[in-house]
Amino acid sequence: MNPLKLYLHPRIVAIACLGFSSGLPLALTASTLSVWLTEAGVGTAAIGLFAAVATPYALKFLWSPLMDGIEFPLLSKRLGRRRGWLLATQLALAASIALLGLADPTLSPWLTAAFALLVAVCSASQDIVIDAYRVELLSPQQQGAGAAVVVLGYRIGMIASSAGALYLASHVSWPMTYTVMAVLGGVGIVTTLLSPEPETGAGRQVSSVGKTTASDTRYPTSVTPWLRRHVIAPFADFMTRPQWRLLLLFILLYKFADAFMGMMTNPFLLDLGFSKEQIAAVVKLYGLAATIIGSFIGGWAVFRLGTVRSLWICGIAHAVTNLMFVLLADTGASAGLLALSITLENTTGGMGTAAFVAFISGLCNTEFTATQYALLSSLAAFGRTLFSTPAGWVAARLGWPVFFTFAALLAIPGLLVLWLLSPHLSTVRKVARP
Repeated sequence: MNPLKLYLHPRIVAIACLGFSSGLPLALTASTLSVWLTEAGVGTAAIGLFAAVATPYALKFLWSPLMDGIEFPLLSKRLGRRRGWLLATQLALAASIALLGLADPTLSPWLTAAFALLVAVCSASQDIVIDAYRVELLSPQQQGAGAAVVVLGYRIGMIASSAGALYLASHVSWPMTYTVMAVLGGVGIVTTLLSPEPETGAGRQVSSVGKTTASDTRYPTSVTPWLRRHVIAPFADFMTRPQWRLLLLFILLYKFADAFMGMMTNPFLLDLGFSKEQIAAVVKLYGLAATIIGSFIGGWAVFRLGTVRSLWICGIAHAVTNLMFVLLADTGASAGLLALSITLENTTGGMGTAAFVAFISGLCNTEFTATQYALLSSLAAFGRTLFSTPAGWVAARLGWPVFFTFAALLAIPGLLVLWLLSPHLSTVRKVARP
């Protein structure tokens, strides 16, 4: 199969559209909302507090068992378990975006915050189901391509709700702008209606740690057995994997180097003498294009080479390209070298992300897809946050050339764990996807 045929497969196209639906709400409760609040005369301190509405994205694993363990009334009966939840969250998301647009930040800032929080909850819930749907719908060979097109769709959705919404708001009112954004949520709704239900969504597979039948997913008749099957069993199931502790350590460490240097890239470039305009043009816009291209390359690599070999190639390539910043630190503010550095670093970073997402997807038992993927992705996000915190302290004491050399070497722990895991991964993935 050539790359064009792979990425134009109807299921891959559907995942790209769902990626757009996933990325659309984020700016509407963050950067775009902050502009609206500023124009409405809301104080800077109060605007800062609105950042807290993003909390549901970090806590979504807490209610992910609901998507695995309960069918959504009426909709799941007609559409299947996954598509029923998808449509429910998408309709709720579109309605909450419209309600946020109808709020008046000047007269009712608390009501505006409440609707923004509602958007975030609906958006995080949609993300849970989209991730589970993607893992279950695509074959193992398609997981890398699925990860790539999710990035593409997500970024386009973010652009639509940030730059697109700001442009629209300069010509029409903010309520109308948010209404248009709510209508754009129809992309995901139409995709859900036209796409198939995953085969695993029609029934339930049997796990040795918590036997589940189709009837268990409708309405729980007893709380304790339900909690055992859908909250405790996903953890217990994962701990039956060979070397499960190493798996968790790998998820924490694989993007260690990327997380460590990511927070300091912009301060480094400013310190080197690049202007904010250059950073915006090269790092943000050009870098975004390189990341998307890298994601597509990574997805193709997973399809052709398999997930584990792709993790090795992408991990080593990303570590090596990080050393371009050492050269940039020694050379100075060279626009050409900056463009080359960003191209290589973002391309290999996108490749690694596609392979990494495909790897996590393959670890999920399809009986507990929503819960396990939410937990594993939250663990990866926690690792990125945890490991990025001392980066500024290290840069201040070591200087930029040594800092970026050290950051590149931080890829070694993750690759070492991958080497230790390699003899067991075929067994792990067989257990994960019965």
